[in-house]
Amino acid sequence: MRILWYNWRDIKNPDAGGAEVFTHEVCKRLVKQDGIDSITIFAASFDAAFGEEKIDNVRIVRRGNKYSVYSEAKKFYEQNRDCFDIVVDEINTKPFNTPSFVHDKPIVALIHQLAREFWFYETRFPVNVMGYFFFENYWLRKYRDIPTITVSRSTEEDLSRLGFKHVTIVPEGLEFEPLQGLPEKEGKPTVLFVGRLKKAKKPDDALKAFKIVKDEVPEAKLWIVGGGYMMEKLKNMASEMFPNSADITFFGKQSTSKKLELMSRAHVLLVPGVREGWGLVVTEASAMGTPSVAYDVPGLRDSVIDGTTGTLVHAGDHVAMAIETIDLLQDHFKCNSYSKNGLLNARHFNWDITSSSIARVLMDSLSKHPKAAGEPIAT
Repeated sequence: MRILWYNWRDIKNPDAGGAEVFTHEVCKRLVKQDGIDSITIFAASFDAAFGEEKIDNVRIVRRGNKYSVYSEAKKFYEQNRDCFDIVVDEINTKPFNTPSFVHDKPIVALIHQLAREFWFYETRFPVNVMGYFFFENYWLRKYRDIPTITVSRSTEEDLSRLGFKHVTIVPEGLEFEPLQGLPEKEGKPTVLFVGRLKKAKKPDDALKAFKIVKDEVPEAKLWIVGGGYMMEKLKNMASEMFPNSADITFFGKQSTSKKLELMSRAHVLLVPGVREGWGLVVTEASAMGTPSVAYDVPGLRDSVIDGTTGTLVHAGDHVAMAIETIDLLQDHFKCNSYSKNGLLNARHFNWDITSSSIARVLMDSLSKHPKAAGEPIAT
């Protein structure tokens, strides 16, 4: 089986996030499996990028930019259709519209999450209104009968409401082994935010929540890990809210190893985003022995086991987030209990299991396609 995998970014893209980690971790395992001959990831190019390269035996082809990659994808398929047996259309807000030009091969869609509220946080009027009420539903309509992979019950429910009929949930994975026991924590109560500094991740809510935490736990400190366009705004907010600059540290974007080290040393992770596909940062923190306080939104309500590995609070309620954080910082028994539960739960997440689950979906789709059965293919 020769797989063509469309995604808007690849693992080396400076803007690569959790979806790209997912794709690369899966693909580098799939390409080793029996029955899979090759994988080509087609993605947008970026400054100083090679037009083509191999990473972990996965071929990466880059064409166009973040806007033109979709039209380039169609051209690439039309020029190379005989080189592939199946197409994966990974959808991050805007799909590649493969049902309109791939008629002779099976298609499998991969959707981590719907955009929904993201439209109002990351785009301006009138695009936000049109995106929320029209674009996304219209774009996805063609995929309702296509086998679709997702990573959480929340997204499956969203897709079912849109009329999707063949949705398979596969588990997320971890690229490292969870700790065997509870790690040594910072001497002072330490709260952590990890994620891209963008509106939809709501890092400003983490600052607001920490302000309340600080009033109750004066020795507490906040670590913010990640980069993004909100960095300067957040630094300005922090300087106004906290006279002592030592209270907050902005680490910027860090390597995976450094991120995990910081996770292991922190006491509580704050996750105030508007929605996630799964909320991998929660599972990563659990694997490092750190519980989460998160908004009760799609994805996060899947990755946080409320009252067991962390706590969910009403979406947008940074006061409730602060109250629950204070509770964990002051109730050491509860915090340790959540940490131990998180370590146990994190052991269920393995990229080998994820890739095997996806391989089954791909094999099944290929075997059921009319071409495989020798039937005429409708065009």
